[in-house]
Amino acid sequence: MKLFLITMLLALSSQANADNYLEMKPIKMEVPEMKAELANVSEVNMGLTEVPEMSIEVADKQEVNAAGMSLNMNNSANTWKPDFAFFKSRTKEGLKPYKFMDDMTFAGVPLFVAGIIAKSEKNAFKQQAKHSLVTSFKTGIDDYTQFFGPAAVVGLKLGGYEGRSDWPRLLASAGMSYGLMALLVNTIKYSAKEMRPDGTSANAWPSGHTATAFVGATLLHKEYGLTRSPWFSVAGYGVATATGVMRVLNNRHWISDVLSGAGIGILSTELGYALCDLMFKGKGLLRNDIPGMASVIDHPSFFSINMGIGLGSRNLDFDMKDFGWADNMNLKFSASTAVSAEGAYFFNPYIGVGGRLRVKSTPIKGWNNIVERGWDDAVFFYTQDDGTLDPDVEEALSDIDFVIESDHLTEFAADLGVYFNFPLSERFALGTKALIGRSIMQELSLEGRLSGNSLIPDGEYKYHVDNNRPFSSEWDYFTVSGNNTMKYGTGISLTYAYKHNFSWKVFLDYDFTRKTYTMKYDTGGFFKDLFPVDMASISPAEYNESFVTEKSIKKNMNSFVIGASFAVNF
Repeated sequence: MKLFLITMLLALSSQANADNYLEMKPIKMEVPEMKAELANVSEVNMGLTEVPEMSIEVADKQEVNAAGMSLNMNNSANTWKPDFAFFKSRTKEGLKPYKFMDDMTFAGVPLFVAGIIAKSEKNAFKQQAKHSLVTSFKTGIDDYTQFFGPAAVVGLKLGGYEGRSDWPRLLASAGMSYGLMALLVNTIKYSAKEMRPDGTSANAWPSGHTATAFVGATLLHKEYGLTRSPWFSVAGYGVATATGVMRVLNNRHWISDVLSGAGIGILSTELGYALCDLMFKGKGLLRNDIPGMASVIDHPSFFSINMGIGLGSRNLDFDMKDFGWADNMNLKFSASTAVSAEGAYFFNPYIGVGGRLRVKSTPIKGWNNIVERGWDDAVFFYTQDDGTLDPDVEEALSDIDFVIESDHLTEFAADLGVYFNFPLSERFALGTKALIGRSIMQELSLEGRLSGNSLIPDGEYKYHVDNNRPFSSEWDYFTVSGNNTMKYGTGISLTYAYKHNFSWKVFLDYDFTRKTYTMKYDTGGFFKDLFPVDMASISPAEYNESFVTEKSIKKNMNSFVIGASFAVNF
């Protein structure tokens, strides 16, 4: 991620330098009038005779005096000079003032609503004394990537690379945007009081990091993406999306928190700019948007960043009758989260080729039942006639915790295929596609951790606690994995081109895979440490027969993803 950020900053700087020199005007050469005259060579050498002055005139009044060998640069507009005039207002003539609500897209609204819809996933995991959610992924990069947008804007501005606004107007728009975002985020956070997945505090929804990141991305989009190059917008929204994903992987937020945070960030910035457009009108404007009509007929090729919610096959049912169970092991899943990057090149307005990279994460429901059932199975042999646990065994198990390392089934998918575009008007188009690709699964896992003191047998079914032999045991308690397979997909989208080179999309994608899912359930992993004497005499085959349950099923998986995307057209 650090290498990606450094590369992106270097690319933005190179783009800025290249665009700056595109504005330079061609040099015009003026040939002076030549007059034949007799002169004494010695007078010329002594400087007594004037030599006709030759001059080179540049279009912006830069003069080069050949006789005096002097260079005078009078126009600094085309030079790369730092801009530290924070309080000096500048306005370029001939620019069209932005009207109130002129740039509003309301793209943040469906993202915020999607977060509300996805909030049901928080009920899929309840924090209890016997288990916790502690993912192995940890990074602090998201604490810094949330500020990528404003850092890029300020860096470009200080370097003298003009954006949409001068310093006073930029600072006012940014301040208004961040103020609205902070007001909305904190009002909702401390009213909803949603618990974080790691159980540290009740202020999860919506995500402040993600909202901050999307405010910065929209600042970069408005200042430089709309006025200079659309790839500034791709960089900003790409890093903001990565920030939201890292908040989920870090176990600090649910996906619903991230979706709503992204929506608030975009909406706050659009409102902030709308209010400043009302106050400043035409003052403080340095550049208008990139000229040209927004047309999905002329520019169907695209690169997009997509976020969506996955529906479809929502359960895995393992037949456990062969293992003596009275019923099946049924795993149910909540709505999944899908994040992807997608692009296509069109040969004409109607057909093209492209591909998609997507990560889809599906949380499991019912951890409580899995943990309670596994614990009951593990200590079944050590319960007394009245159904209570042997006091010595209970004393030995002084500290037990089942740690969920991954509460999601995660699919990584890469697809290639044919894309179709059907223009409806200058701004609207329908799209569809036919894709084939590869699906790679990351397993879902629940790790058991237990510490206490070993039990030493006194006789048949009688034990005493050996306080001199403490132990600590970790083992894979419960895992679900899927094999890597081919996948097939299609989808339909509606594109709205709201600016030249920019569009928003809503889409519905469908994917089909046939996978083999394997469930492994190990209820006695800690026995080798708790009962060291007894377990030393048991062979691996006997252990697996007594404590390990493993079952595989084949299932057709039908997946639907509904979402929205930000696209750059070219």
